[in-house]
Amino acid sequence: MASNCESRTTMINLSQIKNYPAPGRMLSFLLVLIILWLPGLALIYAVMGSTQNLEDPGTKNLLSILTMGLLTIEFIALLPWWGRKVYQHPNLYYRYGLVFTRQNGLLLLQGLAIGSCFTFALFIIQGLLGWLTWQPPRLSIVQLALEGAATSLGVGLGEGLFFRGWMLDELERDYTLTIALIVDAGLYALLHFLKPIPVILASLPEFPGLFLLGTVVIIAKRQHRNLLGMSIGLHAGMVWAYYIINVGQMVKYSGRVSDWITGINGNPISGLQGLIFLSILIALISKFSSKVQGERI
Repeated sequence: MASNCESRTTMINLSQIKNYPAPGRMLSFLLVLIILWLPGLALIYAVMGSTQNLEDPGTKNLLSILTMGLLTIEFIALLPWWGRKVYQHPNLYYRYGLVFTRQNGLLLLQGLAIGSCFTFALFIIQGLLGWLTWQPPRLSIVQLALEGAATSLGVGLGEGLFFRGWMLDELERDYTLTIALIVDAGLYALLHFLKPIPVILASLPEFPGLFLLGTVVIIAKRQHRNLLGMSIGLHAGMVWAYYIINVGQMVKYSGRVSDWITGINGNPISGLQGLIFLSILIALISKFSSKVQGERI
């Protein structure tokens, strides 16, 4: 791969890409990433298609895991090469705030605690108000916790590095912090709607909650010297708690109030209560976190 990349570099002066506007730089990176991803994608489908029914739900789920896992691995592997060739930067991970330090580790743990408590609090309040009833988990709570931890940390790291690392950095190179935040949070929400049209229409109420979620994790990063620990932890904590409750089928809604309040499709951040909670969380993190907004490590 290295020799191929070097030969392409002789034909295209990659260092000129840094002079493109942000959309051009981002599209250039994504184009390279997709080109690298397609051969592996084709191989996965060829192997799976020859051995299994691709319409089977279990096979579809496995395909999704394999293809997105491959894309994530190639994205992570591409960043150092891209940083050297385009920006002459020795370590984009460091610039993005993904550093393995004690401080970042503590921020990750704090974020996990805050994010999980935030989600549990949403459901607990709904229970106290009589909007839902609690049920015994259908799986072992230990199993749910372990599976949820692996899933949530993977989601938190992958989306954190992509949206709050690479994408946010590209936007901040050209735009003000406010504009970069709005665009990044908006794209984060929009990219969750790469689904069939009927599914998009049914899940549109989730957009404001996703936008606020994208906003709070950006603020959490900026308020901690642009380290990703708190941002990843917050997101992962929310996903972790929701995984335990949702996969464990631990709640049953009473129907006493509209889904517009408790959350469309059982997703708490797509309801009025979730939007209020996210707004409060944004205010609290903005007020009580360290005041070092926008400082690049």
